Formats: sequence, C-alpha cells, structure tokens
Amino acid sequence: MTAFIAKLVTKPEKSKKFEELQMELRELTHEKEPDAYIYELFQSQDDSNTYFCIASFKDKQAFDHHMSIDFHDRIVPPLLDCLAQDMELTMCSAIGPEKSKIKNN
Repeated sequence: MTAFIAKLVTKPEKSKKFEELQMELRELTHEKEPDAYIYELFQSQDDSNTYFCIASFKDKQAFDHHMSIDFHDRIVPPLLDCLAQDMELTMCSAIGPEKSKIKNN
C-alpha cells in the first residue's frame, strides 16, 4: 500500500472554493477508483486556512492511475490556484499488512 499526506494552505478568500473542489475530487476518487482506499480532507483546528489531504492506494500503480485520471487533470489546476503557498507532499509506504477498517462505499 502507498499513501500520501499533503499539507495545503489556502488563500483566505479561496478556502470555500478549495473545499468545493476537494469534495468533488474526493467523491469522484471514491466512486471511480476502487484501488483508492482512503481520500479525505481535514482542516487544521489551529488555522482554518490549513488543510491536510490523506490518501491511500492499493499500490503505486493505483496512485499513478489516480494522478493521471481525467477528472484529476480537470480539478487539480484550479485547486492549486487556491493555495497561498506550494503544497507540501509526503509519500508514505505501509508497514506490515493492511488493517484498515475503512471501506469504500
């Protein structure tokens, strides 16, 4: 399993648009990518303009598919325009066998 954690800081006036785009991306990811196990957005409790996107995939191939799927290419450019600074992206690998209780619906 492979995953990423992205720290995203928005321009204050663009936070609502950012959330709308992220929710669309989340819904499409869950709907159209069976090998995307988790795709969720969290808002910092300390700074309302700071978000963390956490996603996990069956393997690197599933992540690569996510990065190249048509709706990703459509949604991400305007999403990045909402940011006040460059996204911080950390790629991660699972340790041990998968034990997640989260199931795609």
